[in-house]
Amino acid sequence: MKRRALLAGAGALAAAPLIDVQAAGAAEPAKHDSKVMTGAQALAKDGWKALAGQKVGVISNPTGILEDLSHIVDTMHASGQVNVVAVFGPEHGFRGTAQAGGSEGDHVDPRTGIMVYDAYGATADKLATLYAKSGVETVVFDIQDVGSRFYTYIWTMYEAMLAAVRTGARFVVLDRPNPVGGHARGPMLKPGFTSGVGKEEIIQQHGMTVGELARMFNAEYLPLDANGARLKELQVIQAQGWKRDQLPADTGLTWVMPSPNMPTPDTALLYPGMCLFEATNLSEGRGTTRPFELIGAPYVDYRWAQALQTKDIPGVAFREAYFTPFISKNANVLCGGVQVQITDPYKAEAILAATHMIVEAKKLYPGFSWRAENPPGRWIDLLTGSDRFRTMLTAGASAEEIVATWRSETDAWTARRAKYLLYKGDHR
Repeated sequence: MKRRALLAGAGALAAAPLIDVQAAGAAEPAKHDSKVMTGAQALAKDGWKALAGQKVGVISNPTGILEDLSHIVDTMHASGQVNVVAVFGPEHGFRGTAQAGGSEGDHVDPRTGIMVYDAYGATADKLATLYAKSGVETVVFDIQDVGSRFYTYIWTMYEAMLAAVRTGARFVVLDRPNPVGGHARGPMLKPGFTSGVGKEEIIQQHGMTVGELARMFNAEYLPLDANGARLKELQVIQAQGWKRDQLPADTGLTWVMPSPNMPTPDTALLYPGMCLFEATNLSEGRGTTRPFELIGAPYVDYRWAQALQTKDIPGVAFREAYFTPFISKNANVLCGGVQVQITDPYKAEAILAATHMIVEAKKLYPGFSWRAENPPGRWIDLLTGSDRFRTMLTAGASAEEIVATWRSETDAWTARRAKYLLYKGDHR
């Protein structure tokens, strides 16, 4: 669509102490006024004692930093107190040089001389082989998650835990706050819809830290070994001073991009919903400075923003926007659409917002479709955890009707996860 046609009629619109995995609870600071200490910083402060005398393999990426912004692997290596025998890089790589769906491959890290193995998409069998090859006795996981089922780092951890069961390795999680807080939202993954973006039945926005998820994985999902046990030992080094209702602005922690298209905490807040646009022919903003905030396509005009501005969606507002992505879908093509503006980060409901957006886009534009794949719509099924979202949308259901179908699932998940939680605060 030419620029003048797209803009026609646009007009002006309103714009640690080391804590055993079985321990529950953490120090409870006053809200919004205390600095949080990550599990990595607590372990470093204690002189890395939990790793003494062990051959250590580290699963990490650029988010595995300490208070001084140094990376844990670099600091461990330089300290001489930790014998790091291998590093395992997830999606985007250990040093973060790869784009979405990519990794760095196996290589020797030029800074430390440590062997780095490609763990993106690696099965437990492959990881177990790598543990044995490198002599790993203790596996350390330190990656900043963003709280969504389809963000692949938690599944890297899951496969790494399976491999640890098979090899008898200890597993240590250096915990970090969940940047979208402790609220659980969205639909449950159903049997038959597991994939690399959802290997077990958890909710779309799980509201847990990786340490809490590790506790659940170990108790409910990992298989028993020949001796009737799961992990030989699971230790979660808790973040100190974090409460479940705190967001990144409350923690005093430095935000490091967990992946190339996760530049800010606001991106993380929107991601549990806006990632659904990956399954459509609309751009989800990759290739712009505001991924998962700018959403649009060449066929979208001012009417989408106009329709969305009438919705009462907590914590967000919609601004008519025009952009040209330089990579990914609709690269180098002018797109009309919206910028999703966060008006209250403590109330923002990204999955609800995205559901309204997709329903309205389908109503307004004959050009709306699922991304090209076989079978059509498979990716939206995997992202939402079943074919329910897609079939209801096709049948003309409203956003309210779609959202209502998973409320009981969210409630059941919230009750089920309770015994694995380590941090106090609002965790509805």
